[in-house]
Amino acid sequence: MESKKLILLIGLFILGQLAKAQHQEKFSKEVFVQGVDSLLFRQLLPKDFNPKKSYPLVLFLHGAGERGADNTKQLTHGAAVFTADSIQEQFPAIVLFPQCPKADYWSQVTADRSNYPVQLDFKYQEGPTQSMKMVLQLLDTYLQQEYVDKDQVYVMGLSMGGMGTFELIYRKPEIFAAAIPICGAGDPKTVNTYAQTTPIWAFHGAQDNVVAPTQSLAMVNALLEAGAHPKFTLYDFANHNSWDPAFVEPDLLPWLFSKTKNQNTEKKTNEE
Repeated sequence: MESKKLILLIGLFILGQLAKAQHQEKFSKEVFVQGVDSLLFRQLLPKDFNPKKSYPLVLFLHGAGERGADNTKQLTHGAAVFTADSIQEQFPAIVLFPQCPKADYWSQVTADRSNYPVQLDFKYQEGPTQSMKMVLQLLDTYLQQEYVDKDQVYVMGLSMGGMGTFELIYRKPEIFAAAIPICGAGDPKTVNTYAQTTPIWAFHGAQDNVVAPTQSLAMVNALLEAGAHPKFTLYDFANHNSWDPAFVEPDLLPWLFSKTKNQNTEKKTNEE
């Protein structure tokens, strides 16, 4: 009986690895070079991509555990959200997964890991990290392409990438039509920069013992005080891996792709 269970578990593991490999194969391996600096990233193009058409652009920032130089680990969480045939048909988009080097971080923050949850001190005033600079330059390069719909540029991220998401919309508030930070954190003092122009759906786990859920609560509270109406989902059962339930939310991609920059600008003008 035990041997049958073991065989079943091994079979399920192999099937999972095969499915993971299939998702990853849909993303081409790319390298963005700027002078002497480079940034590894993976790119997913819509089916039957036509450079004469324009498509939404989604930038996805991974967590600290996926840092490295293999140009693969960053696809561990989130890639499968975009690769199903039904999703590609319903929401054709260009999706980018850059990879942060092991020694760097997306966000300009000091993280004290002597106790958990980690204590975070954001220092946006010091400028972006090297990896964030490269992401900003990569983004600028894509925004120069006619096949990118400038009204539908989005950013998502989890954990370290959730922190990077909050910082990115602070540094480029005029660019993003919507943002999805998952189990992230940020500087509440900076939300006025994007509160009225960038819709946000934040996720967190109430049992998160790595990045405290109060970090997302503080950002949501600051957004509310700034007159924004953020969408916020707090999973009572989830620890740090709140991305797992977030990725299967049926409204996740419909919500994201329903947002446009023109729509946000018109709303701000009407409110003024």
